[in-house]
Amino acid sequence: MSQPMFTRNALSASALTADDGVIAALMDTPLTSEAIAREPMLMRALRDPLSRQFLSYAVSCALPGGESVSVSIDGERYGFQGELGLASRWGARSGHCNADCRGWVSACMMARVNHLGETVPLSMRGKDKALSSDAAERSAFPSREGAYYGDVFARPQLRLACTSPGSTLIRRVCGGTGNDTEGCVVDVLGDCDDLCSREASDGSFRSCKGQGRTITAVVTIFRE
Repeated sequence: MSQPMFTRNALSASALTADDGVIAALMDTPLTSEAIAREPMLMRALRDPLSRQFLSYAVSCALPGGESVSVSIDGERYGFQGELGLASRWGARSGHCNADCRGWVSACMMARVNHLGETVPLSMRGKDKALSSDAAERSAFPSREGAYYGDVFARPQLRLACTSPGSTLIRRVCGGTGNDTEGCVVDVLGDCDDLCSREASDGSFRSCKGQGRTITAVVTIFRE
C-alpha cells in the first residue's frame, strides 16, 4: 500500500477541544523542539497531558515520517513523531501554521478522534498527495465513514463532518449508537453527497460546505 494505515487514532475529544495556551501558541511557533522550548506559555501548557496529546497528533499530521519534536517538561523528556506530512513547512526553522496548514492538520486531527479511546484501522484520503492511496488500500478499506473539515485552531473551533449515506460508522468519533450524533465533538451536518463535491477516483471529496463556506482541506475516512 502507498501509505501505512494510521494505527494511532485514539485522540480524545477532551484533548481536541482543550482551551489552553497550546492551541493558540502553536500556530505562530515553528514545529521544532528548539522553538517550542523557547515559548514559556507553550511549555507551561504542555504540563497538561491533554495538551501533550494535542501536540502529539498535530505533529503526527503535520510532519512527515522521520521528523520529530521533543521537549523536556519537569525533567521528563517527551517525543512526538511525524507521520503523514500534511504541513511539512511548519517544521522549518521559520515555519508557522498558515490557513492551508490549519485546514489540513485540523481535518486530520478530527478524523483521528475516537470516542472510546480505541484504535481502529483507517484509510485517510484526500487531494493532498500525502493522502494518496493505491488499489490494494482501496480494496482493503471499501466502506466510507464520512469526511472531516474545519479549523481546530480557530476560536471558536470549527469542527465539521458529514457522513456517507446510510452509514453509522461516525459513532467511532461521536459515540452513541446508529446515527445519533447529539453531543458529538464534531458538528455532523448531514450526508456528504449533499454537502461535498463529486467524489474523486479514490472515493474522497475535494471540497465540502459548512457554516456558509466551502472548505477544500477535507479528509475522507474509509473503513474495513
